[in-house]
Amino acid sequence: MSKRYSIFLTALFCAFLGGMALLSLLLPKESFSELENRYLQKTPTLSFSSVVVNGKFMEEAEDYVSDHIAGRDFWVALKAWSERLSGKRENEGVYFGREDTLLNRVADPDEKRLSQAMDYLNRLAEQSEVPTYFGVIPTSSAIWHERLPKGAPTADEESAIRELNGGSQAAVVDIYDALAAHAGEDVYYRTDHHWTSLGAFYGANAILEAMGREPLGLADYVPTTVSDSFYGTIFSTSGVRWVPPDSIEIYVPEDGVTVTSYPNGQPEPGKLYDASYLARKNKYAYFLGGNQPLCVVKSEKPGAEGKLLLVRDSYADSLTPFLTERFAEIHLIDLRYYRASLQDYIRENGIDETLVLYGFSNFTTDRNLFLLAK
Repeated sequence: MSKRYSIFLTALFCAFLGGMALLSLLLPKESFSELENRYLQKTPTLSFSSVVVNGKFMEEAEDYVSDHIAGRDFWVALKAWSERLSGKRENEGVYFGREDTLLNRVADPDEKRLSQAMDYLNRLAEQSEVPTYFGVIPTSSAIWHERLPKGAPTADEESAIRELNGGSQAAVVDIYDALAAHAGEDVYYRTDHHWTSLGAFYGANAILEAMGREPLGLADYVPTTVSDSFYGTIFSTSGVRWVPPDSIEIYVPEDGVTVTSYPNGQPEPGKLYDASYLARKNKYAYFLGGNQPLCVVKSEKPGAEGKLLLVRDSYADSLTPFLTERFAEIHLIDLRYYRASLQDYIRENGIDETLVLYGFSNFTTDRNLFLLAK
């Protein structure tokens, strides 16, 4: 390689870097990434504390540059393709599974935190004047473990969930076995961490059976596809852009169901299915309209009776339509946003049964579970 050619390549590379930096500086800055479904890093604050004391300035500056570089989505996708072409089966903590399935690498839970979480749950069960139930929903990596790349490390969720169930003073809902019995079916989305409506159906029956209520019949439903272009949370973080989208289906008609949402503490009309989200990236929010502190669903369906308090995460959004078939009222509380006493809520609203239901990853990491004992 001649000296002149080397200088040319160096100049070309510097021009590229300079051009990218200038373009990134001039382009308008977005605060939220629809594709990645997350808020982007804000402009870091320069101060003595952020530079010398905690060193956050450099960390935030690096994140800011990464989040706002021109063509970010292209570079993210290019990295994932490079990993795949090099023979790797993982990118950004996401495994490239069989059958075009994206599967999260699940971290081993912290035993001390789990013990504390179970203590909070058991205090709720002890203090409550109504029957209390407890269920943990495994991730797709556990139920679809055969789709994982060979030897891919991930948490032993089955053992962890059985240990949690064994330490529960609340009546246990065995969600793991209910889903494992149908592992060959589409019980999860391939690009999202949530269960599908089919998976939620099997979960609903596990709940109903644990409570001594009549289970639902799958043959009684005709599923309706409401979207065939759903790319979920795992797709967003993985950088993978070669897998086909998921479809979203519903089984239960919303006839005879009224929903009241409390997004800011005040009641507002809600929806069992909010079609406006089908035109957005976060299509899973089609169920109940997404995250909210409190949501009350009332059902006039034949055979629906009793009031259920469901302390939950977002898995309950697609589960709720099935529960309207058996419960006259379902009160959904998300402890990430709801801070009042659960015991007071149970008494003031005439609740008959309480169910604490979380996805495995959320239950093992949620720092708000202390509110169960409030």
